Amino acid sequence: MEDEDLFGAGLKADLSVNAPLAARMRPRRLADVVGQTRLLSPGAPLRVAIETGTIGSMIFFGPPGTGKTTLARLVAAETGSAYEELSAVSSGVAEVRRVIDQARDRRAQTGRRTVLFIDEVHRFSKSQQDALLHAVEDGIVTLIGASTENPYFEVIPALISRCELYEFLPLSKGDIRTLLERASGNGRTGVPAPVLDLIASGALGDARRAFSILERSMVLADSKGLAVLDEATVEEAAQRKLVLYDKGADAHYDVISAFIKSLRGSDPDAALYYLAVMLTGGEDPKFIARRLVVFASEDVGNADPRALEIAVAVARAVEFVGLPECRINLAQGVTYLSCAPKSNASYSAVEEALGEVKQHGAQAPPVFLRSTGYSGATNLGHGVGYEYPHDAGGYVGQRHLPDSLLDRVFYRPTAEGGEARVQEFLARMRTLREGGTAGRET
Repeated sequence: MEDEDLFGAGLKADLSVNAPLAARMRPRRLADVVGQTRLLSPGAPLRVAIETGTIGSMIFFGPPGTGKTTLARLVAAETGSAYEELSAVSSGVAEVRRVIDQARDRRAQTGRRTVLFIDEVHRFSKSQQDALLHAVEDGIVTLIGASTENPYFEVIPALISRCELYEFLPLSKGDIRTLLERASGNGRTGVPAPVLDLIASGALGDARRAFSILERSMVLADSKGLAVLDEATVEEAAQRKLVLYDKGADAHYDVISAFIKSLRGSDPDAALYYLAVMLTGGEDPKFIARRLVVFASEDVGNADPRALEIAVAVARAVEFVGLPECRINLAQGVTYLSCAPKSNASYSAVEEALGEVKQHGAQAPPVFLRSTGYSGATNLGHGVGYEYPHDAGGYVGQRHLPDSLLDRVFYRPTAEGGEARVQEFLARMRTLREGGTAGRET
């Protein structure tokens, strides 16, 4: 046992020096964690649960490099629990049962709780997940599962019902910049602020990736004898061109503007390029999907009513699939909307109607259109003179706007796509209504 302890101490000392930078920079205290403020700021439910020792089983889900493993280890450390870690890729039911048996014995003998961290828990089969249920429910282990997938699609409902779910978001450029500043102060090569910005942007919200790029860059800079790390060396170490794209700065607004204008200009190649810039720069694909849904109504509208169906389907696919595969769903939506006939008539119509109401107030509807669903409505003349379209072959000449707005037109469909048919239809309806004053008398 003494030899094992000496070996373990030696290994720990070696890893503290020679482990990858991401491992060496892993926070040792909850106070040192950067990012995930929704979960860990003072007073946040997860922070309170950790500090008070009232944690239950939970599933952390979100992109890689956002702190899921780190926080699982800190939960164990902060609550004085034993820590066991399994990977769903390499562990089977036997390993799960072994850990559960050890946790049961530990609890019985010492009263100490066990945190069981399972990385990539979504890769466990149903039988493997079933093996956890009783141990989780009985409190033999406090399960912390980590997943890069939406747990509702990959984890069995029985296990989800026994866990709290916490979503980890990609780290902001500012968060990663803070981590890089901590890590870059001990090397012989200086790292200027613009280079830190480049690495932080190119990390795409992944702290592990940021540390890896920085570490490889510093080694390469040392081999070149550079006193100061430059952008060319960073990109050489990263083996790719890093995109400087800050989701909170001008680049974000400039690129999304170019993206929307390319869609509007029916230029799918340009729209796809700006989509690629945003995805490479770490933009949230759900943000892009929401912009497509808006665009489908604002700039395509009834010229192609299917555009909104496509955009909503893409947004659902983004939620369901996630990156990297959802880039394909986004590309389908982008190419469809780019090539669809364009009309902003619906957008212009509602803006004009809102302007009318804001300027002149809400006018009362004609009496014959008012509600008849309560006692006494008929005595007030409500509904009298209303022409029921289905009793007249589906179309009536009656006008429905308030008297002061009888001739007002808000919706002016274009001659593009499906709106051409709408334009013809409304022209016939307006002709029919030219003499349609029936029902105005009360």
